[in-house]
Amino acid sequence: MSKLLQKPVKLALIQLATTSSKPQNLSHAHSKVIEAAKAGAGIVVLPECFNSPYGVKYFDTYAERLTSKDSSESWRALSSMAKEAGVVLVGGSIPEREEEGGEGRLYNTSMVFSEKGELIGKHRKVHLFDIDIPGKISFHESDALSPGNKLTIIDAPGYGKIGLAICYDIRFPELAMIAARKGCFLLLYPGAFNLVTGEKHWELQARARAMDNQVYLGVCSPARDMEADYHAWGHSMVVDPNAEILDETDEKESIVYAELSGERIEEVRKGVPIYTQRRFDVYPDVSEGRVKYEE
Repeated sequence: MSKLLQKPVKLALIQLATTSSKPQNLSHAHSKVIEAAKAGAGIVVLPECFNSPYGVKYFDTYAERLTSKDSSESWRALSSMAKEAGVVLVGGSIPEREEEGGEGRLYNTSMVFSEKGELIGKHRKVHLFDIDIPGKISFHESDALSPGNKLTIIDAPGYGKIGLAICYDIRFPELAMIAARKGCFLLLYPGAFNLVTGEKHWELQARARAMDNQVYLGVCSPARDMEADYHAWGHSMVVDPNAEILDETDEKESIVYAELSGERIEEVRKGVPIYTQRRFDVYPDVSEGRVKYEE
């Protein structure tokens, strides 16, 4: 079995405390990325909507055009962070404006940068968070955002392939299954689950996606701010291919670290060999056929 992960790497998930000030959020993210790099991290992840408050009413105000580095303050900041820190940086997500001669669609978008500060991938949230739980929470991202239409696989230089999606995307196992079968060693979900769904499903979803596909998985949340409009669950965590939690935190700002190795993936897959036991004569392989993905 060939190694999916080319060399061991320390993964860092930054559970960032965000404010209503974009410059302050970018500056604070910079300091935490440098902190993670100094601790030995080679891949660093920021949370969903790390440069702005999370909420339908904020997306338009904080949105940036991602056509080039010159068009986006956050692009420039993330590129600089990655290069200075010497890490592969998954820039959580930011509101993106796709302009075509005026007003354009908005997306919830993640950018990924190499150790040289080069943009190596971008994911637009595919499944929008539209839910109604009577007496508890009602939220509709589709009131402001449009959905992306491609699964995203990042080729992280020196490490291998990473499957990237955002928050609510984790509830749809097809994305994870396809990414894993396309050779990803790690699935990453910057996300901002709330206090209702987070308590019930955050850990459950993370461990299930890791176990189903026998890969590493990281979920990276903003820190919880009870004075904000939206209350994030927090509890960022890294899960190994056997569904074991390697590190997790509570709701406060912190950095979660974990050492990842290709040997662990091989060990788990040899012990429970589901990759050779699937019955594609009984059911279809979702990674084959018409799959739209960025690579």
